Amino acid sequence: MLSFGRARTQPRAVRPTTMGGIDFVDPKRKGNFVGKLFLAGSLIALCILTIKQSPHFNSASRFALREPGVTHVLVTGGAGYIGSHATLRLLRENYRVTIVDNLSRGNLGAVRVLQDLFPEPGRLQFIYADLGDAKSVNKIFSENKFDAVMHFAAVAYVGESTMDPLKYYHNITSNTLLVLESMAKHDVKTLIYSSTCATYGEPTKMPITEETTQVPINPYGKAKKMAEDIILDFSKTSEMAVMILRYFNVIGSDPEGRLGEAPRPELREQGRISGACFDAARGIIPGLKVRGTDYKTADGTCVRDYIDVTDLVDAHVKALQKAQPGKVGIYNVGTGKGSSVKEFVAACKKATGVDIKVDFLPRRPGDYAEVYSDPTKIKHELNWTAKHIDLKESLSIAWRWQKSHRDGYGIPNVIFGII
Repeated sequence: MLSFGRARTQPRAVRPTTMGGIDFVDPKRKGNFVGKLFLAGSLIALCILTIKQSPHFNSASRFALREPGVTHVLVTGGAGYIGSHATLRLLRENYRVTIVDNLSRGNLGAVRVLQDLFPEPGRLQFIYADLGDAKSVNKIFSENKFDAVMHFAAVAYVGESTMDPLKYYHNITSNTLLVLESMAKHDVKTLIYSSTCATYGEPTKMPITEETTQVPINPYGKAKKMAEDIILDFSKTSEMAVMILRYFNVIGSDPEGRLGEAPRPELREQGRISGACFDAARGIIPGLKVRGTDYKTADGTCVRDYIDVTDLVDAHVKALQKAQPGKVGIYNVGTGKGSSVKEFVAACKKATGVDIKVDFLPRRPGDYAEVYSDPTKIKHELNWTAKHIDLKESLSIAWRWQKSHRDGYGIPNVIFGII
């Protein structure tokens, strides 16, 4: 990924230049043949040194091979909030992991944390790429031997999807198609697809089961359902093992404080309510905006099923372990319990110890009144049950990370000058 500048077409004044602590004279100077050789040798040596210092220099070939007893998982969106937590769990379980992320929503700092925790050759590699680029996606699959894909990469804000729907159909639906095509082409056998309860829309009956009719009411949910439909249609003529996990509102962070949620500042307005609560508690924003108080719920605010990210990741790993060739599993991942926004805010105030100012505003387009899951199927078939069901406890853990990471991960998303 080295970037070389375009050669100058106009002459320039001869002046000393410093490279790697070595001074040399412009090689264009007449008669400086020895200088040219020295420069060439210096550049070659510098390139070799740079490559050898890369943590993947000696381990890149391992990612290109299938090894007995080693499961290599591609985690798309692995630099993001949920994807990074999933990657951490996979690495702890001795999986080999490749992260692909364009860093539009993810954090390079999360990748750095993971690399520091698991520096051993052949454990983790990071590829900066956009899944909307068909050539890049095919190249990634052709140069690596994946056994499975956990597909998290997606824009995921309901409000934003109503304002920029085409972005969501491209990023979610089209990109998933490209990933699936490359999986089929390169014989990758297992797909764990990260879906959402937004595909159900606003059912008339609670709780939501996997048989509940999917009638999404916003572009985010519609784009996810389209991606699901593509996967399901393909599965009818394929021996690929497919697991689709429809999960609910994610909160919390790594209990050991290594990872957390750090959205870009410009996305805070569209982000999760937990992030907004923390921003208000830290004084980054003047208060919390609660949108909608006239829903047909007990206190007039939306009711949601809040799932801790640790439990969510556990469901993904269990799905990976239980996936079977030619079979499709579809599961709701939730606690089975709904909490209102007002109840959530009360828990956040207790977790942070801050009396957060709350402004009540009109409804946000695309929202629905009440959504919570029936997790019976995933309990029976995957032996999974949510364990972290206390809102205050999950928020307290996340709050500790927020307080100790006031600037997020503290590393800008810059790779060779690309943001």
